Amino acid sequence: MAETRVALFVTCLVDLFRPSVGFAALELLERSGVSVSIPTAQTCCGQPAYNSGDRETAIELARRMITLFEPFDHVVAPSGSCAAMLRCHYPRLLARDSTWAGRAEALAEKTWELTAFMVDVAGVTAVDSTLSARVTYHDGCSGLRELGVRRQPRELLATVAGLDLAEMTEPETCCGFGGTFCVKYPEVSTKMVRDKVADIEGTGAELVLAGDLGCLLNIAGCLRRRRSRIAVRHVAEVLAGRLDAAPIGAARGGGR
Repeated sequence: MAETRVALFVTCLVDLFRPSVGFAALELLERSGVSVSIPTAQTCCGQPAYNSGDRETAIELARRMITLFEPFDHVVAPSGSCAAMLRCHYPRLLARDSTWAGRAEALAEKTWELTAFMVDVAGVTAVDSTLSARVTYHDGCSGLRELGVRRQPRELLATVAGLDLAEMTEPETCCGFGGTFCVKYPEVSTKMVRDKVADIEGTGAELVLAGDLGCLLNIAGCLRRRRSRIAVRHVAEVLAGRLDAAPIGAARGGGR
């Protein structure tokens, strides 16, 4: 039986701000028994251009990414929003292009958010990780609403030894990041992230997790401004047991 070939789509934010998430995702995929490649020619998926109405640039990037990832059985990203761009929006962008429409649909069908791939495709039922901490989990909008990712990270977190998951009152409520939304509507975005952080604080958790780095950076910034002791991590870092890097948003040198 041929080995499953998976391409890890690292994403821009992970590459530029949190490479440790990429290493954690790589380790989790390798543990699941698949063959993992990280194509070095990968670029931005085009989501910022798409959200800003620049369809020409978004289409150019979509065609480039489709060509790059076509040889693989699956494409996996440690990001609900980037995975959703490939899975949900590439087919819409290229629907009227007879040359690319079918290729976009084919890529969409084999693109996955990390925890969804682990649980629903690779059949992972447990992880070998330990974390004695009370944590809470934020459901990023794209992962939840476009990809249906909700139970998968929780099923995996339930197998982390010592971890106590305390749910927020509204874990599915947007944090206010929304890609370019936080730039276009900063006042609204700030109110939304303050409400989200208040919900996080109400759980009594010492750690907040999510599967989208954009959400985590936004939440971490608000927590830091409030001088909160709550740490911020990508769910992949906890599942892989790779907590050697400083928490997201921590001051240089490891302080908060």
